[in-house]
Amino acid sequence: MTTADHPPVAPALRLVSTIRVQVAEPMELGEGPDGRRRIVPIVSGAAAGELEGVVLPGGADFQVLRPDGVTELEARYAIETSDGTRIEIVNRGIRAGDPEDIAKLMAGQPVDPDRIYFRSVPALRAPAGGWDWVNRTLFVGRGIRRPDAVELTVFAVE
Repeated sequence: MTTADHPPVAPALRLVSTIRVQVAEPMELGEGPDGRRRIVPIVSGAAAGELEGVVLPGGADFQVLRPDGVTELEARYAIETSDGTRIEIVNRGIRAGDPEDIAKLMAGQPVDPDRIYFRSVPALRAPAGGWDWVNRTLFVGRGIRRPDAVELTVFAVE
């Protein structure tokens, strides 16, 4: 029997958490060869689901707004769970949509969330112990970016 006899099976996704973070006004860092760079401070938030806790202040979303309307992002922050465990998150992804909608969103104007999307690969790290499973899990995410908040839904790939 060959591999052709058994086509690959798509991995299953398990909902792990929905994380909503409040963000402050973006700070422009200037232009680079690949686009406009900026940082968006993360001021608070909460995670609900299997991973539940409080988003600690002090994180940030580093962004490159490319001329083609795509935004490359890398958010870094931490969640403190109810048992006091600190879970570090680095979320890398791309946000895209209609260029006019992206421009409205960047200007703080309302945009239909279905017209803007981002896909991401969140990496979670936890100390050894009860949350150690997150260090051995591959995650994917999708989310919505609003002018004052980001909502990320995290799935474990099984």
